[in-house]
Amino acid sequence: MKIIDLYIIKKYLGTFGFMLGLLTIIILVIDVQAKAPRIESNGFTVTEFLIDFYPYWIVNLIITFMSILVFISVIFFTSKIANNTEIVAIISSGASFHRFARPYFITSGAIAIAALLINHFILPLANIKKNELEPYTYSAKNREEFTGNAEVATQLSKTEYIFIKSYNKKEKRGSGFFYQKFDKDRKIIYQLNAVDFYWEKDKKLFLMNNYLEKTFLKNDTEKLAQGNSITKNFGQTPEELFPDVLLGQNKTTPELIKFINREKEKGNANLNNYLNELYQRTSMPFSVIILTVLGLALASQKKRGGLGMNLAIGIALAFVFVFSFEVLKVVSANKTISPFLAMWIPNLIFGPLALYLYLKRANQ
Repeated sequence: MKIIDLYIIKKYLGTFGFMLGLLTIIILVIDVQAKAPRIESNGFTVTEFLIDFYPYWIVNLIITFMSILVFISVIFFTSKIANNTEIVAIISSGASFHRFARPYFITSGAIAIAALLINHFILPLANIKKNELEPYTYSAKNREEFTGNAEVATQLSKTEYIFIKSYNKKEKRGSGFFYQKFDKDRKIIYQLNAVDFYWEKDKKLFLMNNYLEKTFLKNDTEKLAQGNSITKNFGQTPEELFPDVLLGQNKTTPELIKFINREKEKGNANLNNYLNELYQRTSMPFSVIILTVLGLALASQKKRGGLGMNLAIGIALAFVFVFSFEVLKVVSANKTISPFLAMWIPNLIFGPLALYLYLKRANQ
């Protein structure tokens, strides 16, 4: 690796690190100020959140905006060296534009690989900690979905169903429990009612209180059993039996794939939020390379307006990129397009654009 390669890599990583630190500090200050009243109204202190929530929240923030920060960083430092005629000097010395671009590919490739590993295996561990407290930063209405009582209806398999009149996800207990199992001909064979129930974490079982069991026999008779309490194992934890939209964020990719396959076997068709999470973990790191190429093509030639014009174009394209991802998540969740396509459309649009502009610049 030559001096020029190390010089560009140092510029790349130095600018990226500076942008990353600056954005993190600004957004952290704004977010803490905005959420402090909600945090304190729920019985916590801002200090507790700065220790137990925000370090993990920042990891999520960095990954979310990594490709955009890379894009703006590349435009910023490339515009500076272009305005200083350093690129002209390098190419005039006999190096091709492709050779000049090599350290860009090396650095963006390294960042993309790191982002892939973080997305698939490390970020979910941070999300577990983040999501424990995140509902307490929501408005009262949105927080109720995660910490309040709600009716639940879920399908364990193609022949098993659970209905709960009132269930609290935080406390893992509820009332008005109703379970039914059918045979392959859709004829009921077993039913369990319980006045209330809760999850015993140590035993990994559900404890049903004041229960009534009905077993439907082949001769159209019923076998009844009732009592004060009985334990039941439904093969899954409460988080997996009664999942919320945050569950997918908490699972490493092998765990998430296993969960999605299990839900498909159960007949659950509402999986697009989890599939979006799965496919985005790969598509976002790839966008680091695409946006690096695009930033290089846009900023490597000295033009009227200089750095300011390049940054304006870069920030505008960055907002379009981020906004398109968020819009496509909603579109996919509503089952308008497939999650895989939704999470890759931005790359499929920006990728050919970046390649075209790069080749056009290289041939000048």
